[in-house]
Amino acid sequence: MPEIIEIDTDHITLGQFLKLANIIDSGGMAKVFLKEFDVYVNGELDDRRGRKLKVNDIVEIESVGTFQVGQTTSND
Repeated sequence: MPEIIEIDTDHITLGQFLKLANIIDSGGMAKVFLKEFDVYVNGELDDRRGRKLKVNDIVEIESVGTFQVGQTTSND
């Protein structure tokens, strides 16, 4: 079961997602992280920190875990 990482927009970049999921400490680390780790988005290897992720996309990171982009629900 993937860990759900919720966003409050319609998309997020892979670099921003890695920071939001507490996998990296800053956005500047994304480029180095993506060179060192195999990151799969919906089963496809991807190393573009600007890759746009949408709700329900699955991000798998070798030796780290599996994550799913979720949507923050508002209780207004």
